[in-house]
Amino acid sequence: MSERGGLRTRLDLLAREIAKFGVVGAVGLVVNIAVSNLLWRYTDIPTVRAGLLATFVAILCNYVGFRYWTYRDRDKSGRTRELTLFLLFSAVGAVIEMGVLYAATYGFGWDTPVQSNVFKILGIGIATLFRFWSYRSWVFKALPDKEGVLSEAEALVPSAVSVPVPAPASPPAVRVEADTAQL
Repeated sequence: MSERGGLRTRLDLLAREIAKFGVVGAVGLVVNIAVSNLLWRYTDIPTVRAGLLATFVAILCNYVGFRYWTYRDRDKSGRTRELTLFLLFSAVGAVIEMGVLYAATYGFGWDTPVQSNVFKILGIGIATLFRFWSYRSWVFKALPDKEGVLSEAEALVPSAVSVPVPAPASPPAVRVEADTAQL
């Protein structure tokens, strides 16, 4: 495959991955906003705490979508490690998300339902960039490329095919002279 064709293939795969990540993220966004608004409206839980609870519900929903749809072809060998890293990076994303909501609510006093939703969505957007990078880089690691693994293995292990083989001996040349008397 040409270098240009390889680049196009990688870009197509990345675009597909981003689209799937976006679909799962959109479902998580709906879950997050719905749970936040339910908690804000029907409980006395403070704004940021309710937002954090909603974020954790969305994180669990997103894990299922990422593992079984977006990154289903990725390495599945270390599920404990994967889940631990997913929760760790999701927690960092939650801190980013809640930091924006906290600053708006307690720093600027913007805590009407509309303002809370706007800053919750803004925080989710910023945290999503971090989550996309961390999930694809650390959590759902790509399996090694089969062609790349084979070429690396061939470089490390000498192959019997690369040993020069002597050419078979050719039969002795027979010299034929024309009989000039008969011509």
